[in-house]
Amino acid sequence: MRRYAMVDSLPVTVDSLTLSRRERDVSSGFTRVTTTVELSGDGCVGRGEDVCYGAEDHADYPRPDLTGEWEFDGLSDAISDADLWPSDPSQHHAPAFRQWAFESAALDLGLSQAEMTLAEALDTEPEPVRFVVSTRLDGFGRIESLLDANPDAEFKLDPTPEWDDALLGRLTDLDRVRVLDLKGLYEGTEVDTEPSAAFYERIVETFPDAIIEDPAVTGETMDVVERERDRVAWDYPITGVPSVQALPFEPSVLNIKPSRFGTVESLFDTLDLADRLDLQLYGGGQFELGVGRDHIQTLASVAYPDGPNDVAPSAYNDPEASRSLPRSPLDPPEGFGH
Repeated sequence: MRRYAMVDSLPVTVDSLTLSRRERDVSSGFTRVTTTVELSGDGCVGRGEDVCYGAEDHADYPRPDLTGEWEFDGLSDAISDADLWPSDPSQHHAPAFRQWAFESAALDLGLSQAEMTLAEALDTEPEPVRFVVSTRLDGFGRIESLLDANPDAEFKLDPTPEWDDALLGRLTDLDRVRVLDLKGLYEGTEVDTEPSAAFYERIVETFPDAIIEDPAVTGETMDVVERERDRVAWDYPITGVPSVQALPFEPSVLNIKPSRFGTVESLFDTLDLADRLDLQLYGGGQFELGVGRDHIQTLASVAYPDGPNDVAPSAYNDPEASRSLPRSPLDPPEGFGH
């Protein structure tokens, strides 16, 4: 059965909207700002988190009137029709991020009012969530501090052409690197990484078992990428079924970042497509500061619990690693409904 059909008729009563802003310094060297969207009704509260990266996007925040009695699908349409942008968004993914904040709050509210979890709504059993720790490296120190706090940690790393042989050797000796994000599809950001066949060859040969995420497919890199296609994962471009169908070749692995899909329907339909194509999935995060982290962990627990999920608890994003950090796998979370 189509996943969305299992929630589209869920009754949702909305009486009020509350907004709250969060901000925190994180390990990538910037101050993260998010907005928590709270929809209340019938004594219950549903929460979602707007993960737009531009701090300016969280100023003059919209307050659409969503009060009323709805079925979830109708409320989703009302959110789509609402004016959620008093000013232009700072990034092209931002409208989907905001839509997801309201949609996830609505789904959370509807499930809470029905006294139901997401797993129950989807007629499945939640499972413990394996997670990896995502971090950018400037030397080996960050890895050492994380391993001091969690000796069992596995990693998702962002390699750069500046990584020298000594660093590569130490990472290889660890045998803990599960995903390598080449950042080959970003443009005009601080994390852009220039693609080259030599750089890609060096990475895939050094880490023969790791997932290779978001390579740039160019005339120079095509041979390397196609040779490794069974472990190439796509993240940045994945926003729904059409985006999967538009990939340069049939995919094997997808990184699912729920906020990029905008709507619950788009996310669930993509999960259904992945099931039909027998794709390997893992989840990803957006430096969530609150309930958004709970949501991505919950979705992992019901759809891809065994993947190298980039959904580590938020403490892993602190600039300085704590003395002790949660270990993988996480107990099945209850981030939607109750």
